[in-house]
Amino acid sequence: MVSAKVENDTVKLLKEVTGESKVFVFDIKENIAPAAWRITQRAFEEAYKINADYIIIHMNTYGGMVNMADSIRTKILNSKIPVFVFIDNNAASAGALISIACDSIYMRSGSSIGAATVVNQSGEVVPDKYQSYMRSTMRATAESHGKDTIITANDTIIKWRRDPRIAEAMVDPSIYIKGIIDTGKVLTFTASEALKHDYCEGIVENIPEILEKAGIQNYSIKRHAQTKLDRLINIFLNPVLQGILLMIIIGGIYFELQTPGVGFPIAAAAAAALLYFAPLYLEGLAENWELLLFVAGLILLAVEVFVIPGFGVAGVTGIVMMVVGLTLAMIDNIVFTLDGKEAFSEASRAFLTIIVSLLLSITLSIYLSKKIFTAQRGIFSTMALSSEENSANGYISVDMNYKAMVGKTGIAYTVLRPSGRVEIDDELYDAVSEIGFIEKGETVKVLRHGSGQLYVIKKG
Repeated sequence: MVSAKVENDTVKLLKEVTGESKVFVFDIKENIAPAAWRITQRAFEEAYKINADYIIIHMNTYGGMVNMADSIRTKILNSKIPVFVFIDNNAASAGALISIACDSIYMRSGSSIGAATVVNQSGEVVPDKYQSYMRSTMRATAESHGKDTIITANDTIIKWRRDPRIAEAMVDPSIYIKGIIDTGKVLTFTASEALKHDYCEGIVENIPEILEKAGIQNYSIKRHAQTKLDRLINIFLNPVLQGILLMIIIGGIYFELQTPGVGFPIAAAAAAALLYFAPLYLEGLAENWELLLFVAGLILLAVEVFVIPGFGVAGVTGIVMMVVGLTLAMIDNIVFTLDGKEAFSEASRAFLTIIVSLLLSITLSIYLSKKIFTAQRGIFSTMALSSEENSANGYISVDMNYKAMVGKTGIAYTVLRPSGRVEIDDELYDAVSEIGFIEKGETVKVLRHGSGQLYVIKKG
């Protein structure tokens, strides 16, 4: 079996004889997140389009999301074009996994690679089942580069091009490798250590030096340039901003249900939904059916609120479909391969994000609805009456019959959500529920009256 190194050397020799080599360069100088995966996809597409002979990743990262790193790793391992990486300072954690996948690693003096232990968002080491998956992925990535056969005067030695145990030691602090790492420590290589132990092909200061060391003399370099759309999409793929958009979506819908006819809450929710789904769709995370699931849920919820009395199957189904659509849109459907437990974990994290956003949105909506529309102090206080016209000042109700209803009981003629109508003594009155929603047909008691309507509670 011909090693990858021999194949690469053959390609280099042919290009030197036949003409100029095309070198395509793109940057990964950020946390490994959906934006980095999107950049990688676009860069490889462009490299294939121009028939590039080599791809160089200019890297400086402290790591990031394991699923995005695994997607990038798979892209590199399946590449028909040799891929080099230039570690310009850091290739930590997920960055180490991506680097080891490349055909050749070059490092700037003073840079480092390693420390690939899986941690959560708080920086705490996650349980061993996650570490086990990362260990096997790192080991398999190192093994993918094959072995070299070294023939000496006395023996023939078969040696891994990249020792899988070293890759595994970058994840597992219990691994001991004589002369390299003691137990209890996670392995991180400096540039000189990586070069000594075959995890680096050379120490360089720039990309031209990489090409010189690789024996590529006649070449042209093309760099991947992000468009304005790419930069905008990358901004909206930020997990923090996605969380804020989720809160606006859920809060806007809730606010509109509480104050029907206001208009701007549902408009804000629609705009946030567009900004949430559009980047995910363009990036390849959100599929058509996931978008349709969310929209169908929204339609069912609207039908329940405005058409069907009460709150039943349609409303609950609509809410479930919306939550499922939002959750699945956050999960990569393309490259990341997991066992059942890992896939469940990914879905659980996305679902938890949605639920937390939902609870925060409802809480903030209740708080803001009181602050914004308070007559005396609210931001939009000019939209509410600033004074109260009471009987002590000589004001009387247009219909004195409302005053006589205080203390009486009746039946909810419509759903009170919170406004609606009630029937008392065979007469219909406008009413507002003081506490929660009241379903049609339930018995109510009048507590007070004002502004041409009754204020009622459900009678237990």
